[in-house]
Amino acid sequence: MTKQFWNLFKVSPVIVAAAFFAANSALAAEVNEQVTNVAQLSEAQDSNDMGQVTSVSQFSDVQPTDWAFQALQSLVERYGCIAGYPNGTYRGNRAMTRYEFAAGLNACLDRVNELIATATADLVSKQDLATLQRLQEEYSAELATLRGRVDGLEARTSELEANQFSTTTKLVGEAVFAVSDVFGGNRAVAAGNSNQNLDSNTTFSDRVRLNLFSSFTGKDQLQIRLNANNTISNAAVSGTNMTRLAFDGNNNNSVVIDKINYAFNFSDAVRVKVDATGGELYENLNTFNPDFASSARGALSRYGRFSPIYRQGQGGAGLTVTFNPKGPISLSGAYLARTANDPSLNNGLLDGDNAIFGQLSFQPSKAFNIGLTYARTYQTNLVNNTVNNNLFQGTGSTFANNPFGNNSRTESNNYGVEATFQLGSKLAISGWGGYTTADAITGANAGADADIWYWAGSLALKDFGGEGNVLGIIFGQPPRVTGGSIKTAAGNTNLDDNTSYHLEGLYKFKLSDNIQVTPGLLVIFNPENNNNNDTEYVGTLRTTFTF
Repeated sequence: MTKQFWNLFKVSPVIVAAAFFAANSALAAEVNEQVTNVAQLSEAQDSNDMGQVTSVSQFSDVQPTDWAFQALQSLVERYGCIAGYPNGTYRGNRAMTRYEFAAGLNACLDRVNELIATATADLVSKQDLATLQRLQEEYSAELATLRGRVDGLEARTSELEANQFSTTTKLVGEAVFAVSDVFGGNRAVAAGNSNQNLDSNTTFSDRVRLNLFSSFTGKDQLQIRLNANNTISNAAVSGTNMTRLAFDGNNNNSVVIDKINYAFNFSDAVRVKVDATGGELYENLNTFNPDFASSARGALSRYGRFSPIYRQGQGGAGLTVTFNPKGPISLSGAYLARTANDPSLNNGLLDGDNAIFGQLSFQPSKAFNIGLTYARTYQTNLVNNTVNNNLFQGTGSTFANNPFGNNSRTESNNYGVEATFQLGSKLAISGWGGYTTADAITGANAGADADIWYWAGSLALKDFGGEGNVLGIIFGQPPRVTGGSIKTAAGNTNLDDNTSYHLEGLYKFKLSDNIQVTPGLLVIFNPENNNNNDTEYVGTLRTTFTF
């Protein structure tokens, strides 16, 4: 502001009143500038509305020792145009803009006019009025602009109120377009089977998800997800689940509600999530692979997203509770039942397929996070009265997912360790390892057990080639049966004789805040843990739209 202004500022206490009032107006002006919907506007107004005070002692942050205490006291008693915040503060140390000063000046002018109209003009000197008149003329442009901004905000608010989707619910959408193909010499088969030609065609498919997120208290969330997909699994032509894509699934693009859950806080120390259907541990808990966990914006492959231990109980209903969710050490417990809604024999909330899960997370900083996990599962997975277990939900070899054959109820204990290292802002390394011991409860192999191992590591180079881009490499060993007491027809121990390896390279290219294009190549060495199988390749170009 000019020297002339400061000279005018010293002339009258009314000007001081305007200045102090304007300082109080700053936060309200900033909030009005930034609100984008009716809910935000209401919340901002509730937290920043100012009220008239009758004594300077009402301000909790103004002390008698403050240099401006006497001036504030005089202005409150003489002119009454000093306002404070609902929490009893004045915030006198905040800087102000010309717009804010204009708003405060206008408020004091209104107060002076009120005093004159009520025959108390002796409180206002001619010198005061002359100074105010000059200031009013100098700031006429700012006052006009301020009135225009208020009018524009009111118009925007009215439009939002008339067209808003819901006062409690927001819609978040996601669409995936993918071109993909599988290459290789022969189709993967289990050891001992004859080779088959791998005949595949290039495909173009999609997946669309619409999420309705509702909040009723500001600290809770109800999620209802609509899903449509026509991405057929690559296993149909490759012969192995190891070639599956992260986003596959086919319901012929029929729209279905595949997820309903409600999450809330008991306090800052306890977070609870209730899944009515479509419950997935990897959405309820930290999987320690942040750059690749998403099916639409992470890894291209199913196995590359996170440890298979988080797929236990997938698609069920149940409860997840996390203690100290925002702290450096947190503890989570979960129970999911896959057929919780089925009242028939060997189903329901407690008697059907279920998973009991626990995780201890150490997250002292962004640079290093580690998790220790355990899951105990019971699987019957009755399909047409036939048990067909799937221990790792379509990751790893066919034998590892169902080691005891059909009609064998299975219990398993799963142990895992996961970690993430952020080596600066541009480089992240993540990895996991897991061990499962499974036991056959019924069937031809009743009493037998199987030992299964898996591991993987990933490297993410962030902002590679541009801000928001990520170059990623994932390498690991999908689930493989390494030991146990399962016998072959010849009496030998039955296990995966060889080792498959998973190698994935991808580049996440950010076209805009709402469009990401991800080309990548997946290579499976020794598919189905059989080195007689040819190496298989999956080339994919995925485009993800978020809105």
